[in-house]
Amino acid sequence: MEHKQLIKTARLTGLWYLILAISGIFGFMIFHPQIFVTDDPQKTLNNLINLRSISRVRLLFELVIIVSQALAAVWFYKLFCNINKWAASTLGIWGTVNAVVIIVSAISMNSAIEIANSSLPNLQEKTIMIQLLGQIITNAWSVGGLFFGLWLMPMGFIVISSGRMPIWLGRILFIGGIGYILQTFVICAGVQSPYLGIFVIPATIGEFWMIGYLLIYGIRPAIDNVKQ
Repeated sequence: MEHKQLIKTARLTGLWYLILAISGIFGFMIFHPQIFVTDDPQKTLNNLINLRSISRVRLLFELVIIVSQALAAVWFYKLFCNINKWAASTLGIWGTVNAVVIIVSAISMNSAIEIANSSLPNLQEKTIMIQLLGQIITNAWSVGGLFFGLWLMPMGFIVISSGRMPIWLGRILFIGGIGYILQTFVICAGVQSPYLGIFVIPATIGEFWMIGYLLIYGIRPAIDNVKQ
């Protein structure tokens, strides 16, 4: 692939990654807490009924997350496949699996909206179903952290080994991937602490650095090409 074409691929990859980041911030960090209240299914049910339009916006952001995650995974493979096909394949596969895991969350979210606004007369049954679906959404995101960490690791490995991007970008991405995996295991072990977010700080730094580098610089020429 010619370098100019590779840069175009890199910038399109960066665009999908940017959309993923923006939709994740708005969907999961801004709109999600407005609707789904942890350990309060009755409040969640009331929100799903009284704030139905916001609930739908939250669901739409979830769909954007799924689509942009899948497209980012495919375009990362296209960008890196001629550099390290094995690592690019694992990156693409694990990124796509992460999108599939989030689909479980989207299905549960859509079901919760429909149940909350259905004509079921028994309020207690509604509350129990909303609680169950809320737990599925939360756990889909928690377990999805495994695959989000896994897709960052080959991404970082390719950057480190190829020299096509800053080496510290690759190192931070790799460490960030490990952080996501560790956080998932700690959460699943039943540990609850406000400090668990520390595990994913390197990943956040690495991801936004990667997005910026892809959009601004694209990718460096191969070392052999530079020497020629």
